[in-house]
Amino acid sequence: MAEQARSRISAYGIATMENQLLLTQLSEASPVFRPGLWHLPGGGIDPGEQPQETLVRELYEETGLEVLDSHLVDARSYAAHRLGVHWHLVGLFYRIDLKPGTVQVTENNGSTAEVRWMPLADLTDSVLSPAAIDGLSMIGRP
Repeated sequence: MAEQARSRISAYGIATMENQLLLTQLSEASPVFRPGLWHLPGGGIDPGEQPQETLVRELYEETGLEVLDSHLVDARSYAAHRLGVHWHLVGLFYRIDLKPGTVQVTENNGSTAEVRWMPLADLTDSVLSPAAIDGLSMIGRP
């Protein structure tokens, strides 16, 4: 079977609370980045969907939390290869405020295995997806 090339535009949320960053752990179903890495909540924009609609939908599916406010802060481009697909990914990064609540993955069999607030001081590039590393640079590492 020939290699495929695909493009995807995703919306990611950067949420902090008490020197912690909200992150999701990628499952085996992750289409672009390696499973096991910690990643920003968010995901691919469906045809006809507005980026902020994607952000609200994906944040709820992956974290169980609702977005109160969001502001676009940056966009980045990535090239990745996974499962026989060469990806060109464009990520739109939003700084977000969330409604208080308990974090939990609400989507079954999706690309998110786990969600948690992680201390900023404990995060190392070796456990983060490229998008999460860029998200940290947008808020400044401690």
